[in-house]
Amino acid sequence: MADAKKTTNTSQYSAENIQVLKGLEAVRKRPAMYIGDVTTRGLHHLVYEIVDNSIDEAMAGYCTEIYVTIHQDESITVQDNGRGIPVDIHKDTKKSALEVIMTVLHAGGKFDKDTYKVSGGLHGVGASVVNALSEWCKAEVYRDGFVWTQEYKIGIPQAQVKKGSKSKKTGTKVTFLADNNIFRKIRYNFDTLANRLRDLAFLNKGLKIVLRDERSEEDENGQKEEVFHYKGGLIEFVKYLDQNRIAYHKPIYFEDDRDNVTVEISFEYNNSYNDNIFTYCNNVNTIEGGTHLSGFKSALTRTLNNYGNKNNLLKKVQLMGPDTLEGLTAIVSVKVAEPQFEGQTKTKLGNGEVKGIVESATNEKLSEFLEQNPSVGKKIIEKCITSARSREAAKKARELTRRKSALESNALPGKLADCSISDPEQCEIYLVEGDSAGGSAKQGRDRRFQAILPLKGKILNVEKARLHKILSNDEIKTIITALGTGVGEGDFDIEKLRYKKIIIMTDADVDGSHIRTLLLTFFFRYMRELVELGNVYIAQPPLYKIKSGREEHYVYDEDEKDDILKRFSKNGNANSKINIQRYTGLGEMNPEQRWETTMNPEKRTLLQVAMENAAEADHIFSTLMGDQVQPRREFIEKNAKYVRNLDI
Repeated sequence: MADAKKTTNTSQYSAENIQVLKGLEAVRKRPAMYIGDVTTRGLHHLVYEIVDNSIDEAMAGYCTEIYVTIHQDESITVQDNGRGIPVDIHKDTKKSALEVIMTVLHAGGKFDKDTYKVSGGLHGVGASVVNALSEWCKAEVYRDGFVWTQEYKIGIPQAQVKKGSKSKKTGTKVTFLADNNIFRKIRYNFDTLANRLRDLAFLNKGLKIVLRDERSEEDENGQKEEVFHYKGGLIEFVKYLDQNRIAYHKPIYFEDDRDNVTVEISFEYNNSYNDNIFTYCNNVNTIEGGTHLSGFKSALTRTLNNYGNKNNLLKKVQLMGPDTLEGLTAIVSVKVAEPQFEGQTKTKLGNGEVKGIVESATNEKLSEFLEQNPSVGKKIIEKCITSARSREAAKKARELTRRKSALESNALPGKLADCSISDPEQCEIYLVEGDSAGGSAKQGRDRRFQAILPLKGKILNVEKARLHKILSNDEIKTIITALGTGVGEGDFDIEKLRYKKIIIMTDADVDGSHIRTLLLTFFFRYMRELVELGNVYIAQPPLYKIKSGREEHYVYDEDEKDDILKRFSKNGNANSKINIQRYTGLGEMNPEQRWETTMNPEKRTLLQVAMENAAEADHIFSTLMGDQVQPRREFIEKNAKYVRNLDI
């Protein structure tokens, strides 16, 4: 990449640069400590760890292409054209540096700042953890004119590093198969990987990342492939996010280096009513924000006020923070040598010095841009003035919905059937579609810790309305009042949340899906912290009740249905009449059945709404719920083949 800054060369990057911190013993015993969990999320994290090593090479200026392949047996190959992992003998361990990196925890070039000025990933556990959690793994290194290989089983080398044939290429290729003794299910999701790799390509302009899926037969080569290659970097990222909105100007972009911190920012204003700011540090998605976000926000408000006053555009209006954020899509990316990650999910940047650096860079670069582009400056100020007026209207509307005190039960909505326990950590609330289903849920609940809030019809589509209009919607006001947190910038307070779990329970039909999407859009846009911290869930009522003779089962998906029917057939139940009842509405079950299948914590299944990729979630919500018809049609056509159990 022409833009990257080289911090070392091939001859300097050797075994000398590989520092060993400690061994690998605990990884297989406690894998969740290293990759988060052993579910789908942890499985995909294995891929990210290997890709992050290639990204480090790209950030150092030595890698321009990365190829990720999902093979038919669910093994993964990650190959880059970087310098290749060193293979010479490491002075402390007396082993090849390749073996050290692949088998020793916290061993790698990212701990040596002469090798990598900055490096990605949160933990630096990388290849060794992936190796330890794989049934088998193979490393191939193209370096020093030869191919070098080593193979492993559950992290243990099967032989010493082998010097192979001559090769003019450079780079590293790692292939691994996750261990089914560790992971509950080994099945990679193409879109999940694509979303992460797309972000990395946007954040590293000029870097080409190719994702291939050999399990698919979508092209003439018998595989599915997506290529992510963005010469415009963050500018193209902003355009991608706003492709379903109307932008008021071309993306503003600037880059700056100060005190060993690289700041890269791109943003534009559009016709939406929300702010969409996505922040990254060393390619890590800092979903909880941090000092780089604070610096950008404060500089944006100050700079626009200064520009507006200087050019007599503000008409005695003083812009506040929220006024400069409405309709803003922005990417704030920083590269920091020693990042400090904080927060509940360790994705909040805590480096104090970064705030001032981002603030001064934004103030200087944005002021310069506005002076050179007065027509854009005028449009932005006019947009912010309109936002200021709507903020005042929203403030008045918000005051009507805010609960006066957690102790004033008469301030709660009349149709809320609250729980008797007052400790939020033990309480949960069901948002239930329809009054009749709500009545059934009220009867089939544990009144001690389960609250029921019936919702009448569909709530407002918040993607198409300003906050003051949203707060005039009766159903939304009811939800806000029941949850107790307040809503919107400066008013939302997670500490006031009255329920640890917020559970959406809707019918398994088109209307139910629409209501669920409307609710998720509202939470994502105006109470995003609830989603980020994992407070939002989706109830999973059974799709079928299958009965044969005295035996009956509630079934939650098509695969389970097929398994039950096969078992009935094998066990001779085929001679008995098999009755299959399809549930589409919540009202089709009596209160006892509802409790047993959907609300009993001992037996129910809940889907936790997680936000692995906030930027991609924003893109999907704006596609599905925005004003543009064509992108929505294309999205539905593309994804219709994945829809099952659709009732019309």
